[in-house]
Amino acid sequence: MKSVLTWCAIPLLATALLAQDAGTTPAKKKAAKKAVPAVTAADVQALRDAIAAQQQQIEQLRQALENKGQSAQQASQQAQQAQSAASDAQAKADQASAQASQQQEAVTALKGDMADIKQNSTNTALSLQETQKNIADSLESPLALHFKGITITPGGFLAAETVWRQKALASDVNTPFNSVPFGGSSQSDLSEFFGSGRQSRVSMLAEGKLKSAKLSGYVEADFLSAGVTSNNNQSNSYTMRQRQAWGQAVLNDGWSFTGGQMWSLVTETKNGVDNRSEALPMVIDAQYTAGFSWARQFGFRVAKDFGDKFWLAFSVENPQATLTAHGTTNNFLLGAAGTSGGLYNAFNGTYSFNPIPDFVVKAVFQPTKTLHLEVFGLVSQFRDRIFPCAGASTTVPCDGATAPATVGAFNASTTGGGLGANLRANLLNNHVTAGIHFLGGNGVGRYGTVGLSDATARPDGTLALIRSYQSLGTLEYHAKRFDIYSNVGGEYAARNAVLNAAGTGGVGYGSPLFSNSGCDTETLPTGTFVPGAPGSCTGDTRNLIEGTIGFWYRFYKGPKGTIQWGPQFSYIVRNTWYGTNGVAPHADEPMVLTSFRYYLP
Repeated sequence: MKSVLTWCAIPLLATALLAQDAGTTPAKKKAAKKAVPAVTAADVQALRDAIAAQQQQIEQLRQALENKGQSAQQASQQAQQAQSAASDAQAKADQASAQASQQQEAVTALKGDMADIKQNSTNTALSLQETQKNIADSLESPLALHFKGITITPGGFLAAETVWRQKALASDVNTPFNSVPFGGSSQSDLSEFFGSGRQSRVSMLAEGKLKSAKLSGYVEADFLSAGVTSNNNQSNSYTMRQRQAWGQAVLNDGWSFTGGQMWSLVTETKNGVDNRSEALPMVIDAQYTAGFSWARQFGFRVAKDFGDKFWLAFSVENPQATLTAHGTTNNFLLGAAGTSGGLYNAFNGTYSFNPIPDFVVKAVFQPTKTLHLEVFGLVSQFRDRIFPCAGASTTVPCDGATAPATVGAFNASTTGGGLGANLRANLLNNHVTAGIHFLGGNGVGRYGTVGLSDATARPDGTLALIRSYQSLGTLEYHAKRFDIYSNVGGEYAARNAVLNAAGTGGVGYGSPLFSNSGCDTETLPTGTFVPGAPGSCTGDTRNLIEGTIGFWYRFYKGPKGTIQWGPQFSYIVRNTWYGTNGVAPHADEPMVLTSFRYYLP
């Protein structure tokens, strides 16, 4: 500040000196000229010193000003640098803040991930524990076995069963309905009781899956069979019999192919035409109930599933002709007893010589889970060999010539069949099931439970088919612990009879010229174990009706299987065709069955 004042004082001082010189008048100049003091060298030197001192001060001031300028420039530069540094610092602070925010978000996300990892770890541990438990349970009690890429599921049940009948039939828990005795049989005055485990069943299902198909095989057997060494005295050793044994391929496009021993396509099913979903009566009786149409026999079945709503199926099945004929002569051949060398039962089995298989076609409509409707048709062909000269000797003319009795023998065929329908409805949230079943036609008797015949014979040996009807109504109630069931069914066989060649008697089935006069007259037995047969008793069945009621109670049903017990009461009425003098014998059979079963899980 002093330097600035000095620089300002110099011009003022010079100005004052100049003004002083300019204000002196001429007179005074003259006066001065007159009296001018002498200037000495010391004065000049002093002035020079003063000027030098001023110049030195001016230089000092200039130098100081330059220094100040440089300091100001440096300060400005420093300020700019500081400003730049501050901007950089602010940017870095903003970046650091952003990074800190990102880091905070990352930390938050990491904390969430850690929480998820902990939860997943907990869930994994729990899942692992559950898996270990399931593995342990499956190892302890597996639902199925796995072998070379297939799944094997065992099944079946063990049964302890009893049957009591008011009229003895010498039969186990499978009732021969068409053998209910008339009053003339001693058996009608004797009741019977049998205990049995023969209906115990074993089964095995094998399944393998491909990309385009599922392959299955199923076998099922029980012990309702008898061999030459079977007895009911001590060992009660009965042979195992084949119930089912078939293989199947189900393609992803809905086609299925099944072949082997199986339930006939005539038998009602619960779901489409699926094997192992047969809608069997809930009864204990292994022969089921009157009016139920079924067979278990060889078959090859082709089926198509249209969206789990509609099915079409076609099968070729093992045929067999059953025959009841009266008044015929030995002039035709239908079949023969089985030959043991051909692995057929040679002791009490007869086999008809069948020309072609039976053909069955079925359509199933199942619009909902509560309604199931089936319509089916059956075609069978029957054939026998006829000997028109049977009974003639070589010396007796036949057909205008003398010939042996076998001359002119020929084969004769006839075709039969029938139509049927099954309707099943699940009501009240599946607690109630109601069903109606029907099959009618010519030559379809063997497809009924009662076992009425398919055909009879005319006097010339040709086969005459018997018209047959089978019907059944079922009503079932299902609860958690128990099932209640009731069935009313019946089967009918129509008359098919003609006069014999002499016109003196009837030939065929159910002729009004047959005698039934002895059906209610008891006769002596022909041996200790051979009841007497009533005389003059044709007794062709016109219809057989059965009413059944029973229930099943489950003590336990769970992963260890099922334990259940149930009783069944049935009442059978057998009516026959009227014979001579309008006599139509009648028989009835009350019976009670019980069953205690353990089912495999």
